[in-house]
Parts: sequence; structure tokens; C-alpha cells
Amino acid sequence: MSFLPSNYGYVFGVLGGSFFMNTYLTANVVMARKKYGVDYPALYAPLDHKNEKEFNSVQRAHQNTLESYSIVMLQMMACGLVYPVTSATCGGLWVVGRIIYGYGYATGGPKGRMLGGIISHLGDIPLVIITLKIAYDMIKK
Repeated sequence: MSFLPSNYGYVFGVLGGSFFMNTYLTANVVMARKKYGVDYPALYAPLDHKNEKEFNSVQRAHQNTLESYSIVMLQMMACGLVYPVTSATCGGLWVVGRIIYGYGYATGGPKGRMLGGIISHLGDIPLVIITLKIAYDMIKK
């Protein structure tokens, strides 16, 4: 694949690894449904459920990740065409951050998500900046 940068394999590696992040967060929700008795099709536990906070924290960690998953991976793949190692590093930080975010949210409620959130943003915010830099450089030419 000579049309891709030589280090683009790192970008694909992070993309592939993100599958395991999502599988981990999905498994957390499946186990929490059984543990707390929240049946499908309910996305969240109802307000009067005795384990509302516990279940909803697990579910929210997964749902919040899904809300940004596609754009972060898309930005990583696109930026990787110009900056493959930097983009893969940012994507990897985001993936690791989301695992820590999910674990922290599930075990510590909303306050437990902070460390993972910070790590995630150390990956996704630079990707936004790199995306805009590439756009600027291309327009400026």
C-alpha cells in the first residue's frame, strides 16, 4: 500500500484496538443490566429504580463514548494521512482514556470519570487542532 504513509499501520492498529475498548464498555452494560435488573429496551434505569445511579453510570460511560467514537476515529484516520504517528498517539490516548473513563464511571459514579475524561481529551482535542491545521494548510496553498 505505497499510497499510504509508511507509519500508517499505527493508525490502523489504534482503530483495531478501539474495537476492544467498545467491547469492554458494552460488556459492562450487559453485566450491569443483569446485576441491576434493567431490561431491554430501556436505555437507562427509570427514576424510581433502586439502582438507578449505579446502572445509569455504567450505561452513560458507554453512551458518552459512542457519541464521540466515530468522529474521533475519523479524525485520526484522516489526520494520519499527514501525521500518522501523532494521530495514532492521539487516538491511542483517547481509547485508553475511554477505558479508564468507563471503569471509573462504573465504579465511582460521575466523579469517577474525571481521570479518564482528561486522558481522552488529551487525545481528541489535539486531533481537532490537527484537523484544522491540515485544512488551513491546504486552503492556504
